[in-house]
Amino acid sequence: IKAKFDTDEGLNFIHQYYINQGLKKFGDDGKDAVDKELRQMLLRDCFTPEFVKDMTASEQKKAQSAMMLLAEKQFEKTIKGRLVYRGDGTRERLSREDTASPTALQEAITTTCVIDAHKGRDIMTLDVPNAFIQTYMPDAKEGEDRVYMKITGMMVQILIDMAPEYREYVVLENRKPIIYVRVLRAIYGMLQSSLLFYNQFQSDLEAKQFVFNLYDLCVANKVVNEKQQTVRFHVDDLMSSHMDPKVNDKFAEWLNMRYGSIQACEIFRRKIHRYLGMSLDFSVKGKLKIRMDFYVKNMLEAFPVKFNKDAKQETPAGNDLLEAGKGKLLNAEYRQIFHTTVARGLYVSKRARLDIHPTITILALRVREPTESDWKKCVRMMRYLFCTLLYHLTLSAESLRVMKWMINASFAVHPDFKSHTGGTLSFGGGAAQVMSKK
Repeated sequence: IKAKFDTDEGLNFIHQYYINQGLKKFGDDGKDAVDKELRQMLLRDCFTPEFVKDMTASEQKKAQSAMMLLAEKQFEKTIKGRLVYRGDGTRERLSREDTASPTALQEAITTTCVIDAHKGRDIMTLDVPNAFIQTYMPDAKEGEDRVYMKITGMMVQILIDMAPEYREYVVLENRKPIIYVRVLRAIYGMLQSSLLFYNQFQSDLEAKQFVFNLYDLCVANKVVNEKQQTVRFHVDDLMSSHMDPKVNDKFAEWLNMRYGSIQACEIFRRKIHRYLGMSLDFSVKGKLKIRMDFYVKNMLEAFPVKFNKDAKQETPAGNDLLEAGKGKLLNAEYRQIFHTTVARGLYVSKRARLDIHPTITILALRVREPTESDWKKCVRMMRYLFCTLLYHLTLSAESLRVMKWMINASFAVHPDFKSHTGGTLSFGGGAAQVMSKK
């Protein structure tokens, strides 16, 4: 185990940079991204400047810093700027109920997409632009502090150049210029932003007579022209389906009227959609193909062990998968590599590569104290992924009225004599859901 592993590259698919680093790396493109982000914050009235004398001591103390992050978008190869509220400093003041937000379950996405493929529905995916900052902050109740943010560093000068009226609000703290602004809309980084947007969007859909699924609060249905329209959303990433393409057209028009006044919603109408990190392929009638080739390729590139083109591995695990770990414990660096690889594998194993799910389930039990034998099992799984890079999940339905669970268990097969249970759910073609548990 001597291969070099670059931790910074290995743990991030999209590397974000603070403004100073980002401007050095991206130059004029980075500056344009910063200007674009700040300009839209001003256009949307996301905050308003405040004199320090008009703030309470508590409000001034609780004000959190703003950060400008720059990143290169993965597929478009463009530079994206994002003004972020430093919400980690507010965690102790907010309850879990205020900071949690529903997101679409993978099972719901897969199952509804199988239904779409079986029925031959028209599929549309959409991206709501700047979803959080299109959501108003609730008014402070009597006795509560208002929410403030501190703009510091070079962003102060950039903001003044765009809006000269901000100059009179500049104060010096430790000889550094600062502008205090009262937050009017949910800004990225605020722990409550996701829930605020969810509540707003839920209300908008309910006003359009959509009925939310009781088992997944991010799936809503509506009967239009005697056919069902299904909308799924994961924060600001939406998918809509209906037999009649005109129904999706009208839904897109409504969404643009509601959320696309400054920047239009990104709307995709095609047979293959990129959604939540997956490629959802509806190009074959009655079938859904789920691919994550790009994700698996990134896993392999980040993994320190490289495989040559002649490598062969027919299965992700051998007969020793359930055996207790043997050999020395991995050092700190390789424990991190092992943990990261397993976490990434768990993500893809529940979506497109169900064939590695039982293996990942076992390796996930070993991430705290992985041994040399656990590492060999991890390498074998990665070699298998290398040899089967283009494998993908194909799903279809024989009938939507019959769903079949196939379940089995092995008694006392773990080193601690615990048992193991596995199961798959199918509509007839392929496993729409899987589970593998100790």
